[in-house]
Amino acid sequence: MTPSADPGTTTHGDPDPRFGVLPRRPGKVIGVHLSYASRAREKGRLPEHPSYFFKPTSSMASSGDVVERPAGTELLAFEGEIALVIGSRTRRVGIDQAWACIGWVTAANDLGLYDLRPNDKGSNVRSKGADGCTPVGPALLDARELDPAGLRVRTWVNGSLVQEDTSAGLLFPLAQIVADLSQHMTLEPGDIVLTGTPAGSSVLVPGDVCEVEVDSPATPGAPTTGRLVTTVIQGEAPFDDALGSLPAADNALRADAWGARRPAGADWGSGSPTLSGDLRDKLLRTPVAALSAQLRSRGLDNVTVDGVVPLHPGAKVVGTARTLRFVPNREDLFARYGGGYNAQKRAFDSVGPGEVLVIEARGERGSATLGDVLAIRAHTRGAAGIVTDGGVRDVVAVTAVGLPVYCAGAHPAVLGRKHVPWEADITVACGGTTVQPGDILVGDADGVIVIPPDLAEAVVEEALAKEDEDAWTADRVAEGNPIDGLFPMNSEWRARYEARQGAPTTDGPTVDDPAYDNPADDNEEG
Repeated sequence: MTPSADPGTTTHGDPDPRFGVLPRRPGKVIGVHLSYASRAREKGRLPEHPSYFFKPTSSMASSGDVVERPAGTELLAFEGEIALVIGSRTRRVGIDQAWACIGWVTAANDLGLYDLRPNDKGSNVRSKGADGCTPVGPALLDARELDPAGLRVRTWVNGSLVQEDTSAGLLFPLAQIVADLSQHMTLEPGDIVLTGTPAGSSVLVPGDVCEVEVDSPATPGAPTTGRLVTTVIQGEAPFDDALGSLPAADNALRADAWGARRPAGADWGSGSPTLSGDLRDKLLRTPVAALSAQLRSRGLDNVTVDGVVPLHPGAKVVGTARTLRFVPNREDLFARYGGGYNAQKRAFDSVGPGEVLVIEARGERGSATLGDVLAIRAHTRGAAGIVTDGGVRDVVAVTAVGLPVYCAGAHPAVLGRKHVPWEADITVACGGTTVQPGDILVGDADGVIVIPPDLAEAVVEEALAKEDEDAWTADRVAEGNPIDGLFPMNSEWRARYEARQGAPTTDGPTVDDPAYDNPADDNEEG
């Protein structure tokens, strides 16, 4: 390890504006794959060690530049990151020495095209190597003045905050990343290490403006890089299939790229089938009790969300599940994952039309899982309802929003009293039953039931048929017929029901109608 260059010296002779903020033109740019705990939870995999990839220096850009979404592609994703600029020649250093080798810290956006990821087979050469895909800046922070565990990265898209985390949320500390790299290669002054992105990465479209900022709120003066600004434009030049493989996207790639910010109404986000209008209409006409009976006849007894009550008893809820999980509050975990753009906010920001947000709160009624602001957000996004086995605060205001909500009761405390918002769009336990993203939920005054999507059509058809039969039976009882032999029907009543089931119940014969042949006249068991 050689001594660090003076971090205040950033002048170099390269006139290229892409490198104007840097001390010199980098020899290499190294990216880190999964590095934040929040991103690992989002992706559903936890790396044991850091892993890396290279980006060409020709992909670099400065604040205010544009990035092109190439013709024939649709999945250009942003990744706000903390970038480390190496200040001295670094080879085989330990963790305790590594931070001294970093000259500066700045903001970066590790942009990439999911459409080309399968072709790259893990190298990221084409998916992340295009011109403009590595903007950095707009200012450098002196690493000597910073706490490496106290850095914050935030990302905005069109002015809305979409990513926020701190270096304390890294699976691998910044010094470990540098030390690990140094045992495999020499890091030269000016080299850049992109340290990975937190949860919330998603897709940009032409016209979007993406901003990334890195700061150190706890450092005196709260030094900041300022916002690194990148605007997306549409490319026109097509790829030539005679030269190489073409970009392509399928629903799995779309779901992975968009994450929690998928477009409203997209039916590929959870991998679940679309709830058709015809099926939705049938479910709206079917009581939960009838659905419960049909599921029980198929051996499914544990499909009711127990212990929840509706804030709107007269409203019916039908929709596909989006899920959110809270874990019991632990103060150190809440400090890391409870603030900023956490899992709860991401879930409410991404729930789509016709979806029911299902919250696992372990039946804990000692604090709220949502309030009026989040209810308004879900309502404006077209959600069908919310089901939580925890509490609701601002319950009068939440009720006034008009969105059907089922909960375990009211409580004035915020979620931090009992919960840490943990992860979204995973299998959860709510009210004693298991709910997966894409499951169908139906709720009425009797409660909420979960229907496996592959059974929904058959279950609702048989439930509606049984409802018609029960309505016909109720009319016969109202006419004065005894229940015995009628409910359930014996063979004689069954024959008469099947002969008449095509006629509307309200227009059917009554005991005063000559056409009505009452089997009770012939059989005292009727």
